[in-house]
Amino acid sequence: MTNAIAKLGAIVAATAIIATAALPAYASLGTPASHEVRTAAVQSVSAFDAVDQAASARDPYTVTKPQPVAVAVASVFRASTVNRFSGATPPSQAYSGAAVLEYAAQFVGQVPYGTGNSPSTSFSCDGYTQYVFAGFGISLPRTADAQAALGVVIDKSQAVAGDLVWWPHRHVGIYDGAGGMFNSPTWGRYVEHASSLWGSPLFVRLTL
Repeated sequence: MTNAIAKLGAIVAATAIIATAALPAYASLGTPASHEVRTAAVQSVSAFDAVDQAASARDPYTVTKPQPVAVAVASVFRASTVNRFSGATPPSQAYSGAAVLEYAAQFVGQVPYGTGNSPSTSFSCDGYTQYVFAGFGISLPRTADAQAALGVVIDKSQAVAGDLVWWPHRHVGIYDGAGGMFNSPTWGRYVEHASSLWGSPLFVRLTL
């Protein structure tokens, strides 16, 4: 009987050894490798979920479309700029730099910037210079570049009152002979006398 029990015990032990040898290598570890990978992946996804949740709280701020502020402001300026012009005295003297400035000054603070070339409506920059010089029988075309094309570019040191101040493709005014100009500047403003110039304008002497 004792021998039989001993044989049975030996068989059970042998079977246990064979079963252990047949298991994969990672079965002897505390946690299967595949389980560790899945756990790490779940943790990563959870981390991304946390980031997404934090980001979603900011979405209303980051995806809001910009409003056309500049257009709205320009519209307000156009609507709020009232024509104050009540009449101007025609030039009282022959064409000269001083006479041009005297006539040009009558529209300061009276006529708003716009697309027109008449004090009863509005003055664009070139509409203003066109109108002022027309008072002396000088016909200028529209656009700053076309007006400048009727003269010659001179050095700033040679410029005198009544010459044109020209920013190619952009703007034109009437030089005051002292570092400033008369001009119709931009939306929301009136014809004005600027005491200084900006950037690097060119000075043009009309050759009509």
